Amino acid sequence: MFRVRHTALLILILSLLLTSCKQAGQLLPLQPSNTPPMSVFTPQPTDHSVVTAPPPTLPPPVIWSETPSNTPLPTPPPDGLYSGPVGVRTGEQADPQNWQSWPVLPVFSQRAQQIYDWGLAHGRDPARFSKIGDCQSIPQYFIGCFDDPGEYDLGPYEQLLPTIEHFAGSWDRRSKAVRTGFNVASVLTEINSDPEECLPGEIPLICEFRLHNPSFAIISMETWTADRPTDTYQDYLRSIVEICIANGVLPIVSTKADNLEGDHSINRMVAQVAADYDIPLWNWWAVANALPNNGLLEDGFHLTNGPNNFGNASAMENAWPNRNLSALELVASVWYTLGQH
Repeated sequence: MFRVRHTALLILILSLLLTSCKQAGQLLPLQPSNTPPMSVFTPQPTDHSVVTAPPPTLPPPVIWSETPSNTPLPTPPPDGLYSGPVGVRTGEQADPQNWQSWPVLPVFSQRAQQIYDWGLAHGRDPARFSKIGDCQSIPQYFIGCFDDPGEYDLGPYEQLLPTIEHFAGSWDRRSKAVRTGFNVASVLTEINSDPEECLPGEIPLICEFRLHNPSFAIISMETWTADRPTDTYQDYLRSIVEICIANGVLPIVSTKADNLEGDHSINRMVAQVAADYDIPLWNWWAVANALPNNGLLEDGFHLTNGPNNFGNASAMENAWPNRNLSALELVASVWYTLGQH
């Protein structure tokens, strides 16, 4: 039975959990690591006929620094999976500069299918996904409700119940790559890893992949400091994407609802990364933009909140239930498009 929480309690919880998100989002300098990001499993020969660009020559190991360089990340040997950009797209064809017109749910490319299939062939779990993000990805608010039948009401979306059941355990999981105050740099910095569950020298991203063994990951990073250029954000995001691909985890990047930078440059850059790597993009901005006040509180960053009652018109005027429903549809689209082909 669906339980409607008291409005006062919702506001109190929202204030306690989310107020510090933007404030805590300081860029932590990347610390040098003795071991660069490596695959969790040993790559095996596979068919790469879909990839339109040849595997590059292995670059020298990356030494993480505060300002990332444009040097490509180490990639697996030629018999592994190519993790760099491609020259021809088979997914979304629209110009990344026109990202606002991109559909909410992604157009899955041949390369997305290849990454997904390669991961499954090398031991990735088709019933698991991971989250990579900041305070807007913590399970108390973001999709954690789907592991507790009393915390949501699908209303007219009962057809999504098999997806909820198939991915049970991933919804409410506390990802090692999600934390309030995290940003695109944080998940690449070993000092931010959980010392109790992560290995010495292991960055949060690789730690999450080793512990949870996902087949795909939702990358949703809103937090970024105003004094840092978007190009720096892009360098870190590309590193995250390449690590995902090299480890057989399909990366799904996401736009954000806010526009704190003033020119939507981060969303435009996220779309460019999706295009360059021919990977899926979840255009969450397009959903939030259609809501009252773009789904944002007065601070222009935090999302409006309401119960996850997807058949209730009043609740669905708020951002959080829409974000959760849209993410559920995203996961369903991955499963039905890539997992059941």
